[in-house]
Amino acid sequence: MALIDLMDESYIGVERSRAACAVAGSSWWRIVWPELTLTVSEDRGDEGVRWVVAGALTGTAEVWLEDFRGRGTVVHYFLRTDPGRPLSPRRLARLRRDYTLRWKAHAFALKDALESAAAPSSSPPTPPRP
Repeated sequence: MALIDLMDESYIGVERSRAACAVAGSSWWRIVWPELTLTVSEDRGDEGVRWVVAGALTGTAEVWLEDFRGRGTVVHYFLRTDPGRPLSPRRLARLRRDYTLRWKAHAFALKDALESAAAPSSSPPTPPRP
């Protein structure tokens, strides 16, 4: 079992294909997780992306996009990784919290950008810098 096993669900009020375009962009993920190297292991199109994670953490990550009644998209996020070195229980708990809070901040930024009338539909939004 992974030492860092996180999941989240966020609703975005846009069609799934538009959300898929945003989360598939590697430039967006380099901003979200600059210390991680994500290699696509499965591009699932409008259903999301799965990655192999390397760098500060090793394991897998996934964004699964679920159509919600034709009115929007539920973004399911999974991060199942281990740190590259042994950590104390306190440091591991802090790392889990930091990754959870950082993801949620970026999920809200993605939601805001995609739901905004000003956000272009063909280019992914830029998440906030931590």
